[in-house]
Amino acid sequence: MSALAMAPGAAGAADGPQCELDRDVRFGGMNWESNLVLVEVERFIADKGYGCDSEVLPTETLPALAALERGDLDVNTEIWLNSVAEPWAQAEASGKVKRIGDIYMGGEAWFIPRYTAERLPDLKKAADLPKFKDEFTDPEEPSKGRFYGCPAGWGCEVVSGNLYKALGLEDSFTLFSPGTGATQKAALTAAYKRKENIVFYYWYPTPLVGSMDLVKLELPAYDKEKHTCLTDPNCANPEPSDYPENPVFTAVSTKFSQEAPKLTEFLSKVAVPLPVMDEAMAYMEENEAEPVDVAEWFLKNKTDVWQAWLPADVADRVKAAL
Repeated sequence: MSALAMAPGAAGAADGPQCELDRDVRFGGMNWESNLVLVEVERFIADKGYGCDSEVLPTETLPALAALERGDLDVNTEIWLNSVAEPWAQAEASGKVKRIGDIYMGGEAWFIPRYTAERLPDLKKAADLPKFKDEFTDPEEPSKGRFYGCPAGWGCEVVSGNLYKALGLEDSFTLFSPGTGATQKAALTAAYKRKENIVFYYWYPTPLVGSMDLVKLELPAYDKEKHTCLTDPNCANPEPSDYPENPVFTAVSTKFSQEAPKLTEFLSKVAVPLPVMDEAMAYMEENEAEPVDVAEWFLKNKTDVWQAWLPADVADRVKAAL
């Protein structure tokens, strides 16, 4: 399907739809599963339904936002608002980017495995972690525990880092930031299989959270003002706050929305019920499937979801291509 999606000349086929753009549509390829799957779904629809060619530009949360402002990126399929509240507000105020549609309501938390919670019944709150640092020994700094934070360069790295400081964990835990999402997942999965005690940040819906039996550590009640500061890389006095529910939305460059109003209209309607997204993530994990394969599964098995995003003639072309 990926080969078809990138077939040269598809946009110019005489008997096919004519793309609004005379160039590739540039999608941001974030380094997490739900985004990569949805991007492949959108690319297939853009190709078969609208006659467009496309490309995926690998990037990370904050660089993607800057690229969207510059117009180097057309579509950022998944922006997790709570991770980039301040940078997004600034970008939106510039008038160069537009929030066009809500995908689903995601979540974030600090987790321990259930087997760890059973071993350490008094560990209920994130603030309790210093008392249990020896149960989470960092192999590179054995006098401290290790907290697995957010991958380097992601927006959630800012919140994890500020929350780590706000909870006073600097003297008892190292904040380990994996280089990539794949590195983070591999480290956590390996530790979980060995039944090691681990404490970590993660988000959902994801294959990892869906496949593990986890317990959330309690954080102080959500406070909007405190959490806004936690999202700011320059937060002067971080104070602890729980993560709120996290709106996940699609954004495009304003220039793209003007050049491609039909594509923008389609992308603005892309929304996936959370149980359906969980099912797709479970399919990915159970079958060790690539994003393009999960996208094909989604398009073939969740027609009732995606055809609601499209005019009837476009939906018919996509069905025919499948």
